[in-house]
Amino acid sequence: MDPSAQSDRQQAHSYLDHLPDAQVTAVRGLLEAMLDPVSRALANAPVDDEPVTQEEELALAEAREWRRHNKGIPHHQVLAELGITQEEIDNYQEPV
Repeated sequence: MDPSAQSDRQQAHSYLDHLPDAQVTAVRGLLEAMLDPVSRALANAPVDDEPVTQEEELALAEAREWRRHNKGIPHHQVLAELGITQEEIDNYQEPV
């Protein structure tokens, strides 16, 4: 390993040792995202610049109008109605 890279790693470890627990958790999440190929691909993906179709505009307007007159549905309630749990979503893996 390159000596300067080793020095950078040691410095990073030193910084981690001085962070409060909540910040260590945040940094761990950031590192996981950086190492995850899907997260990297999403972060590097181009901005969606496709124009919104008239059909999509109408659907958005309808949803906004509905929201003006109705209370939102909490995430946990939607999951319960679908018969799934957040844990199942978090642990979901594509079938092989």
